[in-house]
Formats: sequence, C-alpha cells, structure tokens
Amino acid sequence: MAIVGDCYEYVDRRFYDLTVPIAEVEQLYDGCRWAEGPVWFNDGGYLLWSDIPTQRLMRWVPDAGVSVYRTQTNYINGNTRDRQGRLVSCCHGHRHVQRTEPDGSITVVADRHDGRRLNSPNDVIVKSDGSIWFSDPSYGILSDYEGYKSEPEQDGCYVYRTDGETGAVTVMVTDMVKPNGLAFSSDESILYVADSGFSHDPDGPHHIRAYDVAADGRSVSNSRVLTDVGPGLPDGFRIDVEGNIWTSAGDGVHCYAPDGSLLGKIKIPETVSNLTFGGPRRNRLFITATKSLYAVFVGTSGVQTP
Repeated sequence: MAIVGDCYEYVDRRFYDLTVPIAEVEQLYDGCRWAEGPVWFNDGGYLLWSDIPTQRLMRWVPDAGVSVYRTQTNYINGNTRDRQGRLVSCCHGHRHVQRTEPDGSITVVADRHDGRRLNSPNDVIVKSDGSIWFSDPSYGILSDYEGYKSEPEQDGCYVYRTDGETGAVTVMVTDMVKPNGLAFSSDESILYVADSGFSHDPDGPHHIRAYDVAADGRSVSNSRVLTDVGPGLPDGFRIDVEGNIWTSAGDGVHCYAPDGSLLGKIKIPETVSNLTFGGPRRNRLFITATKSLYAVFVGTSGVQTP
C-alpha cells in the first residue's frame, strides 16, 4: 500500500471541516487499465469497482485486499445498488442497464428507447421510489477499447429514467453533449449531472448541471450550470450529507458547495474517474483513478444508500 503525500488544497476554510488533514491518501491497488464505478456494500463490508477494458469487476475487502469478483462483464462501467441492495450496473458491451439478482442471475433493466438500442449506458443512480436513472453517452461505441465500435441508434446522448414498477424508459435530460456521472441531492429535489463533452472536443463542456426534480419524480426543469470543473473534466461524483458535491477531475477530487463554489481539492497523481463514500460510517472516500484504487478518510459522510 502506497501513501500519497501533500494531497490537500484548501480554497475555502469550510473545507477544513470536511477533511481530516492528518489522514493520508492510500493507494489500495494499481493493477487496472481504467478503473471506474466504485460501489460500497455496507452489509458485506466490501467495495466493488469496474476495470472496464479488462472486463472485470474487482473487490476490495479490509484486511484481505483485492480479488477479482467477476470476469467477462462485457465492459461494465458504472455501478450502484437499488433499494433492495441489488447491484445495478451499466454495461457498455450489451448497451444496457442490468441488475444482479440475489441468485446471481442478470435482469435487463433497460436496453432500448423508442425501439432503438441505447448508446452505451455509463453511470446510474436509484431514486427512493425505485426508479432507475442513468446517463447514456456514446463512449462505449466510439471504439473497441471499452465496448464495441458501432453507429448510434439514438438521436443524441441523454439521461433516462426507468420506472420502478412498469419498466417504462423515459428521456429526462436532452441538453447535454456527453452526460456522465449523476446524483440526487439528499432530499432528491435536485438532480446533478456531469457533462464531459470536453473529452472529445477541446471546446466541449466540462461542467456539472443542476435540475429541479418534480414532486412526482417524473420530470425535471430549470436546467442550469452549477460549476465548471477543471483541469480535466467531471466524470463520476457523489453528494455528502451537507449537500456538498465531491467530483472527479483531472488532478484529483474537487469538493464544491451546493452553490457551486469550490471548497478544496484532494490531489491524486492519476486522472480520477469516479468515487464513492464507504466504510461502516460512510466517512471514507474510495476513489477510482486510471489504473488505481485510492482511499482517504474525510470529515463528513456520504448520503446513505443500501
């Protein structure tokens, strides 16, 4: 296990209360090609994450280390858990969102809209009403590295909602170039979505947008840019119990207040792809960054999920 030194950058004094300045950033593993999609299983006491190009799901267990959890995943990217604790994953290769049942079988949650195949679902969250929301950029069909090179069948790259009861797939967000990471505020009144269009266009967006969620949870409105993220771009991110946004960036993890002001950074020596809060008290930040998995204890905790 390697230790990353001099990792904190304090922009606002509030960031001191959100970090543990004596806590060191630990590199837990460094054998991936592109690490993504971390998800914490509190009932099992372990972390899962994706190594997309090698088609593996990896698992880290405290005091036991890292092992391969699943192979031949067909390029799984983002992961989360539903309200029953089941693993929900975005699969580039199958171009669908899938759920792993308790017996290990796979259920397809969404693979089409208006009769046409999705692009390549990227990241996913589950609302308290059981609906599943996911982003669908084209990264998994741009080449054969993280999926299978293919022509898109959809008219654009959108954010979708799958109804938890009927399974109906509905377009929710259409004003993005490459919708990526997404999260709800703790009261689910705001949807945050990263646009990483900068990845394939030097003039493209690299910001996080916010949307008001309707009371019935079936539509969003009032689209606005919360903050630009740089260097690099925002990919995956999470929300803490105080409403702050912890997002991936080119130089590490950036923390933004609910109003979009930058509070500080945790510097990581690799490009960060995603992160999640974990540990028994949800106060340990697990960070996937290029080939590695990192972890650091912080002074807050993540919004509780199964």
